[in-house]
Amino acid sequence: MQTSAMLNQLGYMPNDTLVDQYRRIKQNTVGYEKIEKHIMDLNDALKPIGGYIAMSNSNDFLKIKVEAANEALREEALEKIEHFATKFKVELNKVDGKDTFYIIGFGKEL
Repeated sequence: MQTSAMLNQLGYMPNDTLVDQYRRIKQNTVGYEKIEKHIMDLNDALKPIGGYIAMSNSNDFLKIKVEAANEALREEALEKIEHFATKFKVELNKVDGKDTFYIIGFGKEL
């Protein structure tokens, strides 16, 4: 998928800075090309229940954030994230004390 299309799907308006950041994220995420479609599918699945995928401001990785309106939606979002990680062998790093996860890469290649 084109970088500008990916940025649009994540809710960003592409510019040179964002394109450069996204390229660094792709380089840092092991096996990115194998999980790119699944990342976008997860983003679409999380949107209605208060979750989303975004570019991190502090690390060159994508992050999954859950900001659900209630506990039931939070639990549903966390289940979808766990299913995504298990099914597609994606390594995630959870941020302590938050419902935020960094997408590190495709587990078979780490």
